[in-house]
Amino acid sequence: MVFTRRDWRGVENFPEGGFVVAANHLSHLDPFVLSHFMVDNGVVPRFLTKDPLFRVRVIGSILKGAEMIPVYRSTSSAVDSLRAAVEAVREGKVVTIYPEGTITRDPDAWPMSGRTGAVRVALETGAPLVPVAQWGAQDVLWPYSKRPRLLPRKTIHMRVGEPFDLSDLRGREATEQEIVAATDRLMDTLTAMVADIRGELPTRPRIDVHTLAKPRTSHDETEQT
Repeated sequence: MVFTRRDWRGVENFPEGGFVVAANHLSHLDPFVLSHFMVDNGVVPRFLTKDPLFRVRVIGSILKGAEMIPVYRSTSSAVDSLRAAVEAVREGKVVTIYPEGTITRDPDAWPMSGRTGAVRVALETGAPLVPVAQWGAQDVLWPYSKRPRLLPRKTIHMRVGEPFDLSDLRGREATEQEIVAATDRLMDTLTAMVADIRGELPTRPRIDVHTLAKPRTSHDETEQT
């Protein structure tokens, strides 16, 4: 509240009951700024978190108390890895998933390609899938940087889009190829929403998250990646 301004739009697109939020991932600050946005608009924020963290003393207690959602990456099935998220949505809760699965490595902070979890949870539960584009957190803390830049005050932009259309895949068993294609469309939507906020378009091909190496940790190194 002290160090940021807020440009929040589209909250009327949040549906009632349980649903899945799919957001682009810009910064380590993302869960905080997105939670601020959601809480102020009457939505309880819950994020997917690696299940080993739930077994860490203190941290695990905090995550459980905040009803964060474990993702079981060691399982053989993609759907099984997301079973806690599926259960939460079926209980009427809102679950936020970053489809990229990690903070963007794009030098200009554009969305990368996505993993299929958000689409899978929406299809498995029949719940709406709501895209949320954000921009501004990277100006406070650049991807993988450890040095925040609090002044001058930055504007945090949030845009909630209309529920993503999965009608062609609902009510039947979607193929893996169809789920991947739907995820690509979801990332196209998020990219277009970010482009609308920024007033510009990406100038390079989208980075494939499946080809990423370990991230660097400084602003300058990230810009050279």
